Amino acid sequence: MRWPIKGRAQPRLKLIRSLLRAVHAENTPEARGRRLLRDWLSAGQREQFDAARYFDVTGSDSGKRYRICYGTAANIRELDRNGKEGIGWCFAPTGALVPGDVMLAQKIALETAEASTLAIANRIPLIPRVAR
Repeated sequence: MRWPIKGRAQPRLKLIRSLLRAVHAENTPEARGRRLLRDWLSAGQREQFDAARYFDVTGSDSGKRYRICYGTAANIRELDRNGKEGIGWCFAPTGALVPGDVMLAQKIALETAEASTLAIANRIPLIPRVAR
């Protein structure tokens, strides 16, 4: 049963409810995954991620650059010398994981074991983006 709240207590109650919603929103699995990912990103990668929801990594074996975009599948693009997106790659850890956790695993895999990671990854042809 809710008791009617009148007078000065009502704005405080609204504030408390708003704060509780904000705390709950920051404790969802997706929010925790994003926080963990951001903790592992370099300052430059974090800046990229915050601005555009992707970040670039350098492969451990070839020195190639890859762009990891927000998502859990088909979210990696190889970059050419000019930073233009090329062939895509798809690999992810097993299980139902949130995007931040998948992206962190992809980052670590490319930065520490690029060749063996790409050996098991699915290659995705470049599909040109349609101008709008």
